Amino acid sequence: MGRGQHVRVAVVTGASAGVGRATVRLLARRGIAIALLARGRAGLDAAAEEVRAAGGRPLPIEVDMADYEQVVAAGRRVESELGPIDLWINDAFSSVFAPFQQTLPEEFRRAMEVTYLGYVHGTRVALSHMTPRNRGTIVQVGSALAYRGIPLQAAYCGAKHAIVGFTESLRCELLHERSGVRVTMVQLPAVNTPQFDWLLSRLPRHAQPVPPIYRPEVAARAIVGAADRPHRREYWVGTSTVLTILGNRVAPGLLDRYLARTGYRSQQTGRPADPDQPNNLWHPLDGPGGRDYGVRGDFAGRSHGRSPQAWLSRHRRMVAAGLAGVVAGVVAVRRR
Repeated sequence: MGRGQHVRVAVVTGASAGVGRATVRLLARRGIAIALLARGRAGLDAAAEEVRAAGGRPLPIEVDMADYEQVVAAGRRVESELGPIDLWINDAFSSVFAPFQQTLPEEFRRAMEVTYLGYVHGTRVALSHMTPRNRGTIVQVGSALAYRGIPLQAAYCGAKHAIVGFTESLRCELLHERSGVRVTMVQLPAVNTPQFDWLLSRLPRHAQPVPPIYRPEVAARAIVGAADRPHRREYWVGTSTVLTILGNRVAPGLLDRYLARTGYRSQQTGRPADPDQPNNLWHPLDGPGGRDYGVRGDFAGRSHGRSPQAWLSRHRRMVAAGLAGVVAGVVAVRRR
């Protein structure tokens, strides 16, 4: 697609809050049409207003990504009302904070259907429109936990692992077919989003992201950057993501023991959890009668606004060329 200049219509799932909402804001600055897919009407309406204010054209659609027919209908509506889909970003998810044995089978299934099958459904619908035209880009928003499972998040980690396996299989098939459709992944670190206020939790204390924590805007910049350069198979955001993925390749057993010792404490604040806190596993909290949760969560004071590693990853050719120039200059000086 090349630097995103040919994107006229984009679809973002999970667009009503958090990383999806931040990504929508960034894309809207390009003046393109954006279909916003999510379950919560309040969040969708607020996101649509932000798109208009930034110069974009929004199409908010209430969709449960676990329901394939709803996703199919949304795709048809986007093509009918906005035009051919150039970019599809999968970001919607739901999950449970709890030890596996305290997660009910129906809760685990629901989390997998929204998070994993939601990506499968979104990808299938995107391909149904892109493949006949032999062009388009699909971005799968993932996590460092797609490669390294941690305690208290079995459903989320399982879904993110599954997305990687599914996407790698699909990429091979597209290469075999010499398809012009591109698929890339973006693996994120801990991000300060509203999920810690609305996911189902059975933890004794309030859930929190594992530090270091990044602002959603850092993730959004990486996602849009990946859409501009979809020939890369994967992007890693944040030094913690790099260390987690590489560390798991080198010493997974050591990480098992480390996370067994620290993983419970690091995912909880010192504040007792509210046993009556509502959750969005089955129904959106920003639906009828609900409120807009926006982009950021409760950890703004502890969140990083930049990731030098992510910048270097997106501009690695420029950095490599610069380093090569420095080396060449040093060699030339020494030869004098």
